[in-house]
Amino acid sequence: MQLGSGNDQLMSEINVTPFVDVMLVLLIIFMVTAPMMVQGVDVDLPTATSESLPSDEENLIVSIDDDLKVYINDLEVSVAFLTEKLDAVMENLDKRKVYLRADKKVPYGVVVNVMSQIKKAGIKSLGMITLPEEQEAG
Repeated sequence: MQLGSGNDQLMSEINVTPFVDVMLVLLIIFMVTAPMMVQGVDVDLPTATSESLPSDEENLIVSIDDDLKVYINDLEVSVAFLTEKLDAVMENLDKRKVYLRADKKVPYGVVVNVMSQIKKAGIKSLGMITLPEEQEAG
């Protein structure tokens, strides 16, 4: 007595149901955890009336928080080593463009000192980041 058709060939069809299940679970996990992974330096920016500039690329941002700590993107650096760190970072980049973001409570002298350190690193283009001034209602 023979069971089956007597065809001992392997099945060549792929069962995609487990693959789809795993992908959906991973998608949900990444959607839930992605907003929690946002990091940054908390800076209270001054306001300005100028229009914002369009930007399609991610730029290098030097930040100064209200505790006078200096950051390159999210990495804290000492003001004394800022020029060396910027030189190392900019070595592999084509565009030598940096944006400075300083808390409005930071003394003017500290901001000017950081700006001079950035210029010593050979940065030709230095932009300032501000918040847009809120329009008064009515």
